[in-house]
Amino acid sequence: MANQYPNKDGFLDLWPTQFLQRSVPGADAANAALLELVLEMEQKYNSSDGADITSDYLSQSLLAIEHPVIDWLKGCINKSVGDYLKQQGLNYNVDWGLQAWPNINRRGDYHNLHNHPHSYLSGTYYVAMPKLSEYDQSARNDLNPGAISFYDPRAQANMLSIRGDGQVDAEHRVLPEAGMLMLWPSFLHHLVHPNTSDALRVSVSFNVVLKWRDEYLPR
Repeated sequence: MANQYPNKDGFLDLWPTQFLQRSVPGADAANAALLELVLEMEQKYNSSDGADITSDYLSQSLLAIEHPVIDWLKGCINKSVGDYLKQQGLNYNVDWGLQAWPNINRRGDYHNLHNHPHSYLSGTYYVAMPKLSEYDQSARNDLNPGAISFYDPRAQANMLSIRGDGQVDAEHRVLPEAGMLMLWPSFLHHLVHPNTSDALRVSVSFNVVLKWRDEYLPR
């Protein structure tokens, strides 16, 4: 059990869900190289056995590719993971590995509600995003094109919320921009809304998988 104590007035925030969202310095130049690399990978991958590089994510090893921009991306991810763990207040070393795969969303593509089992943290880095003006304005106004939504992990926590209560809205929605990196606990359910644009929506998703040590066990 963690040693958490109420403040001097007796209040204690329980079960927080930490979320990281940041813009990565130097992303413009890196994204051009990443986009070229990912599209080349897609062409080779999809023509090999009829598989789709986006949906066949379990067989992906994007970060194992020897390329300067992949080294840059790994450095950005690992730095963000380290910052995330420090913000959590962990006072011991944590060892992890990364699994990553590209997502290429064309017009009409989306990702159903899901989480990422068997990993500790998950995240996405955005390589290319359509401009707001490029989305189909004639589409239904509840499609939230290009956005990603995250949902309160406490089932039905908002059922008795009232105005002004921060638990009223169970959804956290983000419209990402190229160069943005997000990181969250892998248990957090999320979905990607449809791309209603002819422009590509390209990202790299990743999982942070712990290399087990007995020191991780609660005391």
